[in-house]
Amino acid sequence: MLGTMSVTRTCFLLDTKSPALLGSLHAACTRRLFTRRVRVEGVSKRRVHMETKASARIGDLGVRQGFVDSVGNTPLIRLNAASQATGCEIYGKAEFLNPGGSVKDRAALYIVKDAEEKGLLKPGGVIVEGTAGNTGIGLALVANARGYKTVIVIPKTQSQEKKDMLRLAGATLVEVPAVPYKNPNNYVKYSGRLAEEIAKTNPNGGIWGNQFDNIANRQAHYETTGPEIWKQTDGKVDGFICAIGTGGTVAGVGKYLKEKNKNIRIGVADPMGACMYNFYEKGVLESSGTSISEGIGQGRVTGNLAEWGLPEKDGGCIDFWCQVTDEEALPLIYDLLKQEGFCMGGSTAINIAGAIKLAKELGPGHTIVTILCDLGTRYQSKIFNVEFLKSKGLPYPEWLDAANQDTNGIPEVFEQVE
Repeated sequence: MLGTMSVTRTCFLLDTKSPALLGSLHAACTRRLFTRRVRVEGVSKRRVHMETKASARIGDLGVRQGFVDSVGNTPLIRLNAASQATGCEIYGKAEFLNPGGSVKDRAALYIVKDAEEKGLLKPGGVIVEGTAGNTGIGLALVANARGYKTVIVIPKTQSQEKKDMLRLAGATLVEVPAVPYKNPNNYVKYSGRLAEEIAKTNPNGGIWGNQFDNIANRQAHYETTGPEIWKQTDGKVDGFICAIGTGGTVAGVGKYLKEKNKNIRIGVADPMGACMYNFYEKGVLESSGTSISEGIGQGRVTGNLAEWGLPEKDGGCIDFWCQVTDEEALPLIYDLLKQEGFCMGGSTAINIAGAIKLAKELGPGHTIVTILCDLGTRYQSKIFNVEFLKSKGLPYPEWLDAANQDTNGIPEVFEQVE
């Protein structure tokens, strides 16, 4: 089993048919990789020479005990273009590798475990949640593994891919109009009332996940994500930044890292249309502009942001904030896919843009970590839909536009069949 590794110049033989192992090794290498092909017993292998000053955790590649045990311990991945552009080391925590496909698996697991510890759930009980998608997916899969049922309340505006995945995971889906939080029929408030009604009639219990105000959410990141980042960077991290949805990630990770080193910068990247930038900058919850991003951006101080996620001057851990436009963010994930091979969603685009801004604030030579939240395949009908992007006047990658694809020079190789 591979554990913690300090490398000066080491040589490994890796089977290139093992992407998981290669991925973990990539996360451990924080400086330079030099590769060449060799042949070993007729099997293609890759000999990797590594030079690094950092000590990084490769991760436990052993057997995991089911879904619950598979959540967390995700690798850090160096974001090459962002790092080169800033002179910093910018890493993304690969939360899309969680079994439910997103960072929200951590919160989902802790919410369920907290309810179990309080005696609120028995096998056959029902978990109700209002979610823009990923938390619902995580809750549905955790519920499957623990013997519960799931009812998810979701705004009708969310991507079809997320709705399909929720149904695939076995959740009962309740779609409601997308209305502001102050409206009593906002999906979050609706889910709370629905949970109360279900709990009255289900003998095995029913709970409201309440991801926005249930501090089991931020506790998940305080107890797992933060410590993982600290260990993976060998404590040599200068900044962490991500966007706010529930606030659980930035509050939990930020609290932990500040306790380890008060000089670590903790930042918020806020999409247009959200209110948190103005809250940190001016002390008022007001929004400006719009964004096509889903499930990210907040208009209030949630329970998870209270105390830990406040500005540092008010006793919290946040000491950097910035706004990110769609025009800034989208090209970053298109380039990430085309140049580095990672297909990420819109919230990841905002996170990377924020990491670049924080890196420029700190200057070259610093190490910044952000979150790679989920895969872009969950947003294919929007952020990877050329016609949709054109209709919004947003940038799109030329290579994605079928009209620009040049098939000249590609021969036809049909064989004659009698």
